[in-house]
Amino acid sequence: TKLSLTRWSADWKSATLLYEQAANGFRVSKDYEKAKLAFEKASKGQEMLASDGIIEGSCTKNRREIYLRCCILYKLISPWDAAKHMESAAALAKELRNWTEVIDFYRRASELYMQCDRPQPASDSLAKAARALEDALPDDAVQLYTDACVILEDDGKEQMAFDLYRAAASIYVKLEKFTDAATFLLRLGLAADKCNARNSQCKAYLSAIIVYLYAHDLKQAEKCYNDCS
Repeated sequence: TKLSLTRWSADWKSATLLYEQAANGFRVSKDYEKAKLAFEKASKGQEMLASDGIIEGSCTKNRREIYLRCCILYKLISPWDAAKHMESAAALAKELRNWTEVIDFYRRASELYMQCDRPQPASDSLAKAARALEDALPDDAVQLYTDACVILEDDGKEQMAFDLYRAAASIYVKLEKFTDAATFLLRLGLAADKCNARNSQCKAYLSAIIVYLYAHDLKQAEKCYNDCS
């Protein structure tokens, strides 16, 4: 992809294909560091192909034609493949226990999915990062779960976030941050209420009351009980 006197433009299409082949080869041979780097390059290549496709689609006189061609090209060459490669790089970073890269790569994958207007896989990427970090960096894991929930909430799909609320609450319980755990369980209860998921709502509020009781916070336990009655 480097320019020279004989090469005036970067050949991202050929380079990306080679990076993908190299990444898969290194992964099979368990050379995770090189595989991770190759997937990063492949992801960048797919991003460049997506942007080049839209630029090419704009090289026409008719505005309607510009709009239609841009839409078609963006759907055909979207950041979806870039996101998938970034997730692969993140999974390899996890194998290498490089937690900073795990966070960065999964977050980047989430951003790319959002560019494709796909909030569900965008949320899933953050959840994958959170699960990978639960033991090593629990506070970061909670933040990732929180961000994953926000994506689904903004998309009106709170029901898809139920397990994420529970996972975040579980981490807080392990950290003995009982107030934070109860807060997340109450948040789950509110989300369940929006979805008319009565059983999940009752279980969430009951769990919050139990957490308050375990923390000997009788006042908050009683308040939570009265609010639910």
